[in-house]
Amino acid sequence: MIHEDTIKLMKECDSGIKMGLQGIEDALPYVQSEKLKRYLLDCRKEHEALRDELDLILNSYHDGGKEPSFMLKSMSYIKTNVKLSMNATDEKVADLITDGCNMGIKSLNKYLNEYKAAEEKVKDITKKLIKLEEKLNDEIKSYL
Repeated sequence: MIHEDTIKLMKECDSGIKMGLQGIEDALPYVQSEKLKRYLLDCRKEHEALRDELDLILNSYHDGGKEPSFMLKSMSYIKTNVKLSMNATDEKVADLITDGCNMGIKSLNKYLNEYKAAEEKVKDITKKLIKLEEKLNDEIKSYL
């Protein structure tokens, strides 16, 4: 059970990190404020560090992780690019990023509860990712 829950939680965390990185990449071209851009770039760097940490564990389990579903990626891309191409403001960017953060926080907490038997090191990475999403949410509130 520990092994199974660990792999399942790692895969969901991997998918969440990839979605977070994609959301940041999709939004960055539309950012006008240097301060908001810095928040997003810093967050991207922290996501990448967590991805690297998780990749080491995934490799030790001989697992390639999990790609977000094509539908989820496509809908996120379309939502971001359609909304921002029509009205590219920092407020819209912050709104979309906040939505993504909230979805990530909700999903990751759900998976933490669902995969209770996962190894602590994987739970810790998941908790770090949740805190990272919460931190970004707090940092960009002033743009909403």
